[in-house]
Amino acid sequence: MSSPRNRRAVLGGIVALVVVAIAGVLGERSYEQHDLTDRAESLTGGNVARGKALFAAYGCGGCHTVDGVPQAQGLVGPPLDTIAVRAMIGGRLSNSPANLEKWIRDPQAVSPGTAMPDLGVTPAQSRDLAAFLYTQS
Repeated sequence: MSSPRNRRAVLGGIVALVVVAIAGVLGERSYEQHDLTDRAESLTGGNVARGKALFAAYGCGGCHTVDGVPQAQGLVGPPLDTIAVRAMIGGRLSNSPANLEKWIRDPQAVSPGTAMPDLGVTPAQSRDLAAFLYTQS
């Protein structure tokens, strides 16, 4: 029969393994998110953090949903949590950074009468917003 000291040592070892396993999974997710952020910023020339802040400031969540963004619960426009893997933007443009930025800056020029409003987004802001959206897949 094992002693209490041995049982504590075994239990301590099990707890340590569980902690290491959880840290590994969390570290892997963090690395994946960092890689996704780097890729989105490289594609667009924008900044993901600024894009996320602009998404909130412009009230985009009033019309769109995005997983993990609490204020993005709108049902007017399409959900944007998979925009990075979609083939089309606004039903008219192939999905590329330049086209996403064009759509964000001037949706009425792309599709007159669309429900997507012109918000007066600058080219730099459209790059930031596109970077943020391209992290959504």
